[in-house]
Amino acid sequence: MYLWTQESWVCLAVVIDLYSRRVVCWAMDWRMKKARVILALMMAINLRQPLPGLNEVS
Repeated sequence: MYLWTQESWVCLAVVIDLYSRRVVCWAMDWRMKKARVILALMMAINLRQPLPGLNEVS
């Protein structure tokens, strides 16, 4: 998602919990980089601490 600020556009990566429909974590950067998206996802996993096996990608 791109957001306009008073200076320029910034990119916002948001992780939403689909069960609670709450924003779990977010990260911003000047450009959309996959590292920023991965950072937001890793921060969300560390914050929520899911049970073993739930954060594995198949």
